Amino acid sequence: MTAPPVFVPTPVFVPTPVFVALTGKGAALARDLRRSFPDSEVLGRAGRCEEVDRTFDDAIVELQALFRGGRPIVGLCSAGILIRALAPVLSDKRDEPPVLAVAEDGGAVVPLLGGHRGANRLARMLAGLLETEPSITTAGDRRFGLALDDPPAGWTLANPEAAKAVMAGLLDGATVRMDGDAPWLRDGGLPLAPDGALSIQVSEKAATPGPNSLLFHPAVLALGVGCERDCDPGELESLARGTLDRHGLAEAAIAGVFSIDLKSDEPAVLALAERLGVACRFFDAATLEAETPRLATPSDRVFREVGCHGVAEGAALAACGAVGRLLVTKTKSARATCAVAVAPRPIDAETVGRARGSLTVVGIGPGDPAWRTGEAAAAVRAASDLVGYRLYLDLLEDLTAGKRLHGSGIGAEIGRARRALDLAAEGRDVALICSGDAGIYALATLVFEELERAGRAGWSRVPVRVAPGVSALQAAAARVGAPLGHDFCAISLSDLLTPRAAIERRLRAAADGDFVIAFYNPVSRKRRDLLPRAAEILLARRGPETPVVLARNLGRRDEEVAVIRLRELTVERVDMLTLVLVGSSDSRVMTHDGRDRVYTPRGYAVKARDASGGPVPTKHPIL
Repeated sequence: MTAPPVFVPTPVFVPTPVFVALTGKGAALARDLRRSFPDSEVLGRAGRCEEVDRTFDDAIVELQALFRGGRPIVGLCSAGILIRALAPVLSDKRDEPPVLAVAEDGGAVVPLLGGHRGANRLARMLAGLLETEPSITTAGDRRFGLALDDPPAGWTLANPEAAKAVMAGLLDGATVRMDGDAPWLRDGGLPLAPDGALSIQVSEKAATPGPNSLLFHPAVLALGVGCERDCDPGELESLARGTLDRHGLAEAAIAGVFSIDLKSDEPAVLALAERLGVACRFFDAATLEAETPRLATPSDRVFREVGCHGVAEGAALAACGAVGRLLVTKTKSARATCAVAVAPRPIDAETVGRARGSLTVVGIGPGDPAWRTGEAAAAVRAASDLVGYRLYLDLLEDLTAGKRLHGSGIGAEIGRARRALDLAAEGRDVALICSGDAGIYALATLVFEELERAGRAGWSRVPVRVAPGVSALQAAAARVGAPLGHDFCAISLSDLLTPRAAIERRLRAAADGDFVIAFYNPVSRKRRDLLPRAAEILLARRGPETPVVLARNLGRRDEEVAVIRLRELTVERVDMLTLVLVGSSDSRVMTHDGRDRVYTPRGYAVKARDASGGPVPTKHPIL
């Protein structure tokens, strides 16, 4: 059973900022503030800021790019720096994102731009965290403690173009009449009067405001929908919009689209919520069946098919809770249904039913935060739950604030994949964490295998995507030069999941093909003989001086990278944390900047010789 809906009389939405630091002190404060904004980022000036999500070289270029992209900016710097950086790109204030300056010592919080687009609310929150007073200068906020053109979450101003004139009248001493109830307005500092020259209307109905009037729509409507499998999204959207129009209801008053959990992967339902710009939430059949006494059109046929007597009406009523009432009974098209219920106060749709849920299998690279891709970091930030080997979750410590962590030990891969799918099926946004790349000897394959093998209905409705990462073979190659410059392959020497005969067959094929080979899982405490066997097979087909790269603990504090020869490759030089890269017969070793570097030519020298008629560079001797 799902929890009853939560009504928030004065909900507050605070935009998620990007913290931009120019100094180490500013970056330290940004990291502290970021804990209260789990999905935020900390950017820092290269060479000055450490432990940030991303660095930049030119502050002006970075700030202007963030501003043009509509990203809320909190600069840990002087207001003057932000003003000079952004002045050339300022245009329409109705489209500008919030921009705030926060002093490096936390003593001042100044909203500079977008005051009524979230900057003032963000300033109040930051000031509360820093135990200081925000320096808010907008007149309406100073006089009345609110901004008419920036209503709280759950409210929409239908005619924002009229807000400036109404606020100017209030500042000049005019009074305002309010038709309907809005606690955040009623309890604020507005000069209310029954005969006010100005007016504020509060209604879920669509209307055309008169002169000197503002119309606010509270999100009190729950749109319940149902449809046949693979219903045309256009049909459901047309039914929903047409129903609202016929009953004079405002789309802006819709809190969300609601349905039965069997429809959580239905494209038509998801598309409708996206088109309306609202949340999409789902209930199980038992929850909807509990609404049967309140249904206007219960159906035994629907009960036989899905386990409840009404989907559209039941979902709308469940979203509104016991205090709601059915406003529009079930309306049908050829393949879809919809109904509307109304609640006495705005509905926080994120607290009712459950979301669709999602699973992203994330590769976080070998360990160094600098090797995380932007997509991987974004997937972790967007997740509500992180599932992974405990060591990998520890490596993400800077991104785990406010998230549920589900750690397990080594060897529990199947359990982790199933746990991630279960959580996603419950409506959570899950990131399943892998080291390196999620699809290279990691858990992406296992997830799809479990989806196909288990065939669980809840899992089948979960969208799954894979966020790639830097693989160990890429990281090792980058550390030592360019050994993967020509054809290469990867072979795992673990015989836990692959028969030993198959491993040896692949070793011989790779040796015959003269590939550069990356060996994953080269040894374990008990398995000590496959690496020597691999060396034996390779030595029969390529020279003993063939370069071999041993890369251990890549991207971590005790990283070690060494270049040896194939004849020197022994089990004593390798452990479970080592990646072994064996060059092809063309791979070369050279000394540059005091270090051994390995690369595998691709043939550009021959191409250059053919073009110029000059000699082909000779192969560098292996020392």
